Amino acid sequence: MGMEDNHIYQYSLLNALMDGVCETGISAAKLASKGNQGLGTFARMNGELLLLDGTVYQLQAEGNVRQADDSDQIPFAVCTNFVPQQTKHVQLKDKTDIDSALSGFNDHAKNLFITYRINGHFSHLKCRTVRGQEYKGQPLAELGKKQSVETYENVEGTIVGFRTPKNWQGFGVAGEHLHFIRADRKAGGHVLEVQAEAGVEMQMAVASNVHVELPTGEDFNAARLVTDDAGVQEVEG
Repeated sequence: MGMEDNHIYQYSLLNALMDGVCETGISAAKLASKGNQGLGTFARMNGELLLLDGTVYQLQAEGNVRQADDSDQIPFAVCTNFVPQQTKHVQLKDKTDIDSALSGFNDHAKNLFITYRINGHFSHLKCRTVRGQEYKGQPLAELGKKQSVETYENVEGTIVGFRTPKNWQGFGVAGEHLHFIRADRKAGGHVLEVQAEAGVEMQMAVASNVHVELPTGEDFNAARLVTDDAGVQEVEG
């Protein structure tokens, strides 16, 4: 069952992931049925997830990309059936210009969710991927210290992103997420730095409906679900 346009579907809570709850989840096939773009992670936090137009990609260490199997387990994800409400040409001197463009699109949406997609030629990108847990329950903050970071110069590709109201992050709903995948689908990761001085196409939509599905397993119910804003900030980059 697909979602209505620009409604957000989220599986699990970010602070459960921070707590290391990530053995199982929903299948990649179920996630792909919920929308046309999304972000998340895989079992044992092995790499970053990007859902783009019906395909779920696993963005792995060293920047490699694998197309997920339908049965792959997704312990945390956020996705939407993205229908742009505005498209504009933007120049990106750095990552903060994305936020400026979102505020310019709708400055009344600071307490709402905004989803976006950026297509085009990027002069510089620095992307991170998480290598995965070394043991069950290893917290996300520890994994952030073992990340793989790759730099790309003059590449074509797509960035998918979600901006969450800052006052919502304590509820365990996804924070600032943006993932890149190269046009050839052979490289990507979580965006740490971005530049596109010549300009790229940026599509945006406000989302005011959020559907959260919670895991029912023992691991989730044993999680402390504390709000670790500093930890989230460190991991989100």
